[in-house]
Amino acid sequence: MNSENKLEKSKQVKSKVSFEKLESKFFVKEIFGLMKKHKSLNIMKYNKKLQNLLKFNINDYKENSRLYSSIIIELKLDDNIKRENDIFINISDEEKGYYHIYFDNSNKEIKRNYLKVNEKVNKIKIKINYQVKSFQELFKSCICISEIIFTQFIRNNITNMKKMFDGCSSLKKLDLSNFNTDNIENMNCMFYNCKSLSELNLSNFNTNKVIDTSVMFAGSSSLKELNLSNFNTSNVNNMGCMFAGCSSLAKLNVSNFDTSNVISMGGMFSKCLSLTELNLSSFNTNNTYVMNGMFSGCSSLKELDISYFSFINPFGIKGMLEEFSDELKLKIKLSSGLNLFGQIGI
Repeated sequence: MNSENKLEKSKQVKSKVSFEKLESKFFVKEIFGLMKKHKSLNIMKYNKKLQNLLKFNINDYKENSRLYSSIIIELKLDDNIKRENDIFINISDEEKGYYHIYFDNSNKEIKRNYLKVNEKVNKIKIKINYQVKSFQELFKSCICISEIIFTQFIRNNITNMKKMFDGCSSLKKLDLSNFNTDNIENMNCMFYNCKSLSELNLSNFNTNKVIDTSVMFAGSSSLKELNLSNFNTSNVNNMGCMFAGCSSLAKLNVSNFDTSNVISMGGMFSKCLSLTELNLSSFNTNNTYVMNGMFSGCSSLKELDISYFSFINPFGIKGMLEEFSDELKLKIKLSSGLNLFGQIGI
């Protein structure tokens, strides 16, 4: 070995990092800083010997994963839609650098968020890095999408999903099994007018911090069943028109709803034409001022027990009940057997 090679090898040895001396949090911070280039952090999850050597705390990995990891979404397009510069995702100019878009199976990144006329694209892959904090209107009015799958969504710094899928009228499949809603506060109009969506599994949703669910499912006229028994609604103050126009909804489980802070329930179940029963035994209306049209157009309801409802606004009572059929009025159970219909002139 010549002197030049020896010198080069000596430099390499001296430049090696002494991992044993690294503090765990410092190591994690540095690794996450290099993730875009190396993407090798997953090795750490399964190698306990390496974790011990580097004094690496797996909880630090989990904590940082939930903050810095990328969100990956796959879209499939509806072939029946005529494409004339169709938008498949809404990205603001200041956020374009955080969205990485690939068409079909290509590794070539596309620097736009619309489809050119007659462009033959079947699948779109989107990778979003951690700077983005809001998904408001992300897919609003994107009528060319037939399927959305969230393949990776560990990160938990997203706080707003208002109108996220609003107007996705061709959407037939929405896979949210990897979805993270831990810090979401706003779900207003989230699934509004998703007219082609016949099923929706929200069993993994964490709604602990949600304040607004108004118009959340309104207009999703193909939904047949919704089980929301896992929803924590203790912080929600607005449920207005939450299910309005869900005309195919035959089963709706809201038995676990905490409505103690809800101010508005106006139009909440309006035009739920297929609902034959509704269990509202968990509802607390002590702070609810707006109930107008709450059950208007629920023509298939056989009976309705609202005997546990408090009515702090007498005008709200009239607005809630006046559109019922005479037959249903006789079957409605009211608090303490009071004849509220006679008192308010219905």
